[in-house]
This record gives sequence, structure tokens and C-alpha cells, in this order.
Amino acid sequence: MGDKILMKGNEAVAEAAIRAGCRHYYAYPITPQSELIEYMARQMPLAGGTFLQAESEVAAINMVLGAAACGMRVMTSSSSPGISLKQEGISYIAACRLPAVIVNVQRGGPGLGNIAPMQADYFQATRGGGHGDYYTPVLSPSSVQEFADMAPLAFEIAEEYRTPVVIFADGMLGQMMEPVVFPDSYAPQKDPSAWALGCKREGEFCNHIINSLFIDPAVLDQKTRELFAEYDRIRQNEIRYERYNLDEQPSILVVSTGTAARVVKSAVDALAEEGIKVGLLRPITLWPFPYQAVAEAARGVKKVLTVELNMGQMEQDVRLALAGSCETAFVGKAGGLVFTPEELTEIIRGYAS
Repeated sequence: MGDKILMKGNEAVAEAAIRAGCRHYYAYPITPQSELIEYMARQMPLAGGTFLQAESEVAAINMVLGAAACGMRVMTSSSSPGISLKQEGISYIAACRLPAVIVNVQRGGPGLGNIAPMQADYFQATRGGGHGDYYTPVLSPSSVQEFADMAPLAFEIAEEYRTPVVIFADGMLGQMMEPVVFPDSYAPQKDPSAWALGCKREGEFCNHIINSLFIDPAVLDQKTRELFAEYDRIRQNEIRYERYNLDEQPSILVVSTGTAARVVKSAVDALAEEGIKVGLLRPITLWPFPYQAVAEAARGVKKVLTVELNMGQMEQDVRLALAGSCETAFVGKAGGLVFTPEELTEIIRGYAS
């Protein structure tokens, strides 16, 4: 492992992607992820890669599709409204079964909203986001180090299952500066001959027809079922979560992710000093969601509290996980407002009393 480097989240994930072998990056500027595209503009050419500021988000995602079809490790990034513009292309990439990484550094919404941090793109990220039957694996970091670590992980998942993968951050993680350590080496790219246009496999030329148009309903049904067979594999192999302060039976279980979960940890620690047992289950993969882990962590608790920086989106998955077995409550903030540890401590204390 290398030395610790103080970096913004936006820069750390960009550097990690380059070190992991990403050599193609296409995007369009939007706050609060502009440092990411600026970093790529400086560093990608030095790494022998291709950086291109596209004329729009729509153009950028279609460039991603083209590079992925040619067997390249490729990434794009944007913030909430820009990700919305990319959705048609993401649907095409999923249908074509191509690997790519999409970073969403979320801002306040709906509409243009503002440039403050929110988690209000949860439904979009975890339900496919675009048209048609598909999902994208979604990774949710809660520190700059984890943000960086998710770049190589996202590429590995994307190539293993031939799917676009979303890294689901927010404006605070993008702008926050923390020490980051980069590994000395990363897993190499999987052999792209399984999906790429005009390539060689075992010395023999092979060509793949990359297509998302299937006029025959029976053929489209078959292709969609093939997609969902891969989604079943992802559900079996790629669910990730963190258990915090759950070694002993808590009275309250909090489910939270990303920046909100950082504040929850501070509240959990403060309440532990008061003798109030509160545990945190932090989903790291938002899709596939850790339904079973939430249900198991909730056994015997007084209440399950979902804490989000939105008006209640992950809460729906928490309720699905519990299936009515436990009383639930929701605490959220919108507009880009973030809980302080003190106010969240007071809120959770009220539910524990």
C-alpha cells in the first residue's frame, strides 16, 4: 500500500479509476462533480488515455457505449440532472450487455434544485432509471477512501456480469477531503473478447453483434430473461453492507447509507455513552439491497429507523425487508440539508425512550 494522500472525493475516485486501468472517460461538466472531470482532463492524457468533454450528457453516455463495445475500460460521471439525461444510453448499455461505470455525485432536486448534497436519486439508481426491464448494480460509499475503493470494484463487477454499474455518491462526499491510500496493484481487466467488437479469442478472430433492438417479441423475451439470469447471479454474489454496534442487542436499529450514515455513526457513539443501545445497518450495495441482513439485524429491536437525505426512498426497501415484522419510522432532510450529529442524537434518543 502507498502513502496517505489528502484528496477530495471527486479527485480520489478519478485517480483510482485511472490506476485501475480506465483509459476512456467522457463527460459533461456539472456541479458538484466538476472536479472529477477536471482531474480527468489533466491526468487521463498523462496515463495514455482518452479524455473528451462531450457536447452534452446524451453524447457522453453514447461515447461510453461505443468505447465499451470496443472492449475498453470506460467511465463517465455527472450529477443528478445530468444522470437523468444519460438514462436512455444506460438502458442501451444494459441491453447490449456491456460493462461501464457511471458515477453520480448527487445534488439537490427535483428539477435544477441546487448544488447541495442529497440522496434523492435512489429510486432512479435502484430501479434501473431508464426504460425497459433492467437493473444496474449500485455502490454507495460513505467516505473518500471508500469512494476511491469503489472505482476498481465497479469495473470488476461491470466486467464479470457485463453490465453498467453506478457509484452512488453525493455532493458532500465529492467535495470532502480525507486521507486516501491507493493499493500498489489492481485486478486486471477481464478478457473483453466475450463482448467486444472485432477481437481475437485464443488467436482466432471473433466478432460480436452488439444490439439492443429485437423486433421479434419472443427473441426480446429470451434476451430479457438472459439479463435477469445475470441479475440473479449478482444478487447471490454481490450484496454488501456494514454492521455497526450490532454485537449486542440494540433497542433501535438505524438503516442509513452514504453521508447520512456517517452522521448516524456519531449519534450511535454518543448514545452508547448514555447507555442507549442503537445499532446501524449500512447498505453498501443499494441494488441488490441487503434485505436479509436488514431483517436479521431487526430481530428483537423496538423500532427500525431509516435515515436519509431525501423524503423517504430507501425506506421502502427497508419496509420490504421487514415485511411488517417490526415498527418502522423515517427521518429525512431535503433541499441539500444535512443532519448534525447533535440533532440526530436527540431524534434517535426520542425514539428509544
